[in-house]
Amino acid sequence: MAGTTRLRQATLENLDALAPLFDAYRQFYGRPGDLEAARAFLLARFEHGESTVFLAEVDGEPAGFAQIYPGFSSVGLARTFLLNDLFVAPDRRRRGVASGLLRAAEAYARRLGAARLTLSTALDNTAAQTLYASLGWQRDTQFYVYHLALAGA
Repeated sequence: MAGTTRLRQATLENLDALAPLFDAYRQFYGRPGDLEAARAFLLARFEHGESTVFLAEVDGEPAGFAQIYPGFSSVGLARTFLLNDLFVAPDRRRRGVASGLLRAAEAYARRLGAARLTLSTALDNTAAQTLYASLGWQRDTQFYVYHLALAGA
């Protein structure tokens, strides 16, 4: 049974529900678990208004989150958002939680008049790529992405 899913924009009051999910997300990407560091990172984003987080709960229990960061397109003279983080607890996957979080981020960006939402995923993450395509996301074919590492991140 899928359970009842509730999606909402998270607030500081949701920090303790989000921190274990965020820590699990980082571990999924090979980082060591550090619940206090995960909590501190999220707290700073809330305190400085640097991101918007959406929380999914299934039957009242935290099940996943999405975090978007604001940006701007100078060429397009428009607001944009980077969907930097999307995670669903392993036992809650394939139940529509991720698509609900993606739709919540899209609705939020549209309400604010954003021109675009952008995300990236690993080349071998075909499950995520299939989900994104099914929701209308299109893979970029015009630009390469480059990174310059500045710290130990």
